Amino acid sequence: MSATLEPRHVKAISRNRRVAGADPDKRHQILEGAHAVFTARGFDAASMNDIAAAANVSKGTLYVYFEDKEHLFVALIEREREKQKQGMYEALAEEPGLEQALTNFGSGLVRLLTNPFALSAHRIVLGVAERMPDLGREFYERGPMQGAQRLAAFLDQRVAKSELAIDDTALAAAQFVDLAQSTLMRPRLFNAVRTPPSEDEIARVVGEAVAMFMMRYGVKKP
Repeated sequence: MSATLEPRHVKAISRNRRVAGADPDKRHQILEGAHAVFTARGFDAASMNDIAAAANVSKGTLYVYFEDKEHLFVALIEREREKQKQGMYEALAEEPGLEQALTNFGSGLVRLLTNPFALSAHRIVLGVAERMPDLGREFYERGPMQGAQRLAAFLDQRVAKSELAIDDTALAAAQFVDLAQSTLMRPRLFNAVRTPPSEDEIARVVGEAVAMFMMRYGVKKP
């Protein structure tokens, strides 16, 4: 007859599993292997066996870090997305000119959203969100929601400086995000347009977004 584990032993096992799945070097190793496999084979053709082999880890180790292929892909896109998000946020913090800060943020946002890898992530998450709602929520909270919150905080600062007149900065931030990507992101998402927008296209659309935003919320100087 097998022995029954005491609660303290169960907690110790759980704690050891968490530690085993928290090694940043091992996580990086897995993500690098996953990136190679997804890039070479695409999401549908890639398997956890392929990823384990490319990352040079056992399949058991792979599942300690990621419960399935979908969560692994989302973690990978979040890593790639983080590199670009920092530049967008820095534009808000470092650029003193309001319109230029919004332009830099909007342009960075469009480049991020229309990146082929980011588009693949959106399609995959949308495809599984009905049966895996937690995955969809996590993707949304770490991406679109976080970006809108950072922009809203920036708008709060500019309202305090009397540069903008906004009652609901969360709504205004969401409006600007939608304006900046208008006509550029959705056609790419549905594969109606196969190539990323040019810098001239981004500048034109984002420029119009900033102009519309300032027309609605900008404080006219005497």
